[in-house]
Amino acid sequence: MAARSDKPFGRLTWPGLALVLTGAYGVAGYMLIERWSFVDALYMTLLALTSVGFEEARPLSLAGEWFTISLLGLGVGIFVVTLSLMGVAISEGAFGRRTVRRRMKSRIGTLSDHYIVCAYGRVGRTAARELAEEAVPFVVVEPKDELIELMEDDEILFIIGDSTSDESLRTAGIERARALLCAVDSDADNVYIALAARSLNPDIFIVGRASDPTAAARLHKAGADRVISPYASTGQHMAAMALRPRVVDYLELTRRGGAPLRIEELQVDPGSELCGRSVSDVCGTTVPLAVLRFEGEIVANPQGDLLLEDGDLLMLLGDEEALRPLEGP
Repeated sequence: MAARSDKPFGRLTWPGLALVLTGAYGVAGYMLIERWSFVDALYMTLLALTSVGFEEARPLSLAGEWFTISLLGLGVGIFVVTLSLMGVAISEGAFGRRTVRRRMKSRIGTLSDHYIVCAYGRVGRTAARELAEEAVPFVVVEPKDELIELMEDDEILFIIGDSTSDESLRTAGIERARALLCAVDSDADNVYIALAARSLNPDIFIVGRASDPTAAARLHKAGADRVISPYASTGQHMAAMALRPRVVDYLELTRRGGAPLRIEELQVDPGSELCGRSVSDVCGTTVPLAVLRFEGEIVANPQGDLLLEDGDLLMLLGDEEALRPLEGP
C-alpha cells in the first residue's frame, strides 16, 4: 500500500534546489565571462530566469549571449517541471488532504465522552470497526504514514502521531475521553500509554492489550482497568464455541445487532437518580441478569426488590426499544 505524503509542498523540494543552483550558476557565469560585479551578475540572472524583459545591466559579449541562452533554457525547464509537479499534487488531492486534515483536527477538538484507539493494526482496526458499528465517537492515534490511505478509506477520525506521546494523546482529546484502547503490538508501549493516559485523565477507562501473559500484571499496575490477551481470548472463544455453539452464536448476533434481544450494562454513578431505586423499578420490561456491587460482589438473577447503590453495575437483557430509555445520552 503506497504511503501518501502529508506535505503537499514536499515534492517541490528538488525543483526549488535546482532553482537555487541555477541562480548560483548564472551569477558565477556572468562574473567569470563578463567580469561583472556580483550585483550586476545577480541582476542579470534574475532577469533571465524571470523573463521580465528589462534591459540587461551591460552589453553582452558573444560568449555572454550564449551563456544567457543556456540560463534561459534551464529556467524554462525548471518552470515546466515545477508546474507539472504542482499539477500532479493538485490532481492527487494533496492540497485537499491538508484541508481535510485541518477540518478533522477541528472535529477531534470538539469530541467529548469519546473513545481513543491507539494503533490501527489488526487488533486496533477490529476494535475501531466495532465502535463504528455501535455508532459511538472515536479517534485513532496511528504513527505509520502508510496506514493513512486505509484510515481515509474507512472514513474514521485519526491523527498521525506516537501514542506514547502526551502531545498526541492530548490532540486526541484524552482529557475529555471516556475510554482508551491500547492496541499497540508492543507490551512495553501499551504499559507506557496506560501510565500516560491515567496521569492525563484519572477517570478514563483503559483497556490494554498484552501479548505476553506477564505483561498483564504490569498493565494493571500502570492503570489499565481491563487487559486482553489476543491469543488467550482466541483460545477461550474457540473452546466456548465448541462447548456451547448456540450460546456463542446468539451472543455474536446480539453483539452485532442481529438478534432481537441485546445485553447491556447500566452503571449507577454516585449521585445518580438510579441510586436507592429497586431493580424492578429500573428495569421495566427488561430482564435483570446480574448486579455487580461496588465492593465486588456479584448478585446473579437479582430479586426485584434489591435496591441499587452508588457504584453498582446492572446487567440487562431486552430488546432495543425497551433498552433505549435506560441508555445514557
